[in-house]
Amino acid sequence: MSFPGPPPSDTSPVRLTAGLPETILPSEPDAVRVGLESALTQPADRRRHAVSDVVRSDPMSLAAWAALGSLARDDVEAYACFRVGYHRGLDALRGAGWKGSGLVRWAHESNRGFLRCLDGLRSAAGGIGEHAEEERCAQFLRQLDPSWRPDWTGIPA
Repeated sequence: MSFPGPPPSDTSPVRLTAGLPETILPSEPDAVRVGLESALTQPADRRRHAVSDVVRSDPMSLAAWAALGSLARDDVEAYACFRVGYHRGLDALRGAGWKGSGLVRWAHESNRGFLRCLDGLRSAAGGIGEHAEEERCAQFLRQLDPSWRPDWTGIPA
């Protein structure tokens, strides 16, 4: 029996998927990771300034923005830091192939800076009375990682 058209090809890719695509962000540069680890070990009165220096050295570092937000002096400052990190994270996700939907799981260490910023933004939004944004952030976290648990980041629920 013959079929009309060209014969089937064994070389054409067939992609079978089992759900939403998953995006994994690139790892932070070693110099940033080491600098941030060192900054976080500074005495409390110098820690925030030391983390700020890491942000200055690499303003694209999501982990550094998350750390700076967690060291903020009040909810407004925290909100600003986490929001910058969140938007830098969206840019990084798009650069890694994310198309606006799909999974960004906590299980991947390199995704944690972004997820910390998003969770910090959730908490800080609640702290300044932006309860609709607080809920949107919580929903987004659950969409990005359905197994999401608020205690992973250490940021208040």
